Amino acid sequence: MFETITPLFPGLPGGPELLVVLLIVVLLFGANKIPKLARSSGQAIGEFQRGREEIEDELQDMTGDDDEDEDDATSESSADSVSTESSN
Repeated sequence: MFETITPLFPGLPGGPELLVVLLIVVLLFGANKIPKLARSSGQAIGEFQRGREEIEDELQDMTGDDDEDEDDATSESSADSVSTESSN
């Protein structure tokens, strides 16, 4: 007797909801501008990720994360000593 009505966006959008969103995007931007919009969005995301990585590297340098540098120096010196021993 009573039918349950499911909301348009109950959680993750499904097929009909994605079609509605796609139709709105096409109406707003036009079909020929969508590839340009996607390209510029991808470039912006890439630039954001590069900036985030640079900031993380600077923060690691500032916090004195020298443990990795000491480990690298130790492994290089041990490799040098092994190569000099093998050449003798």
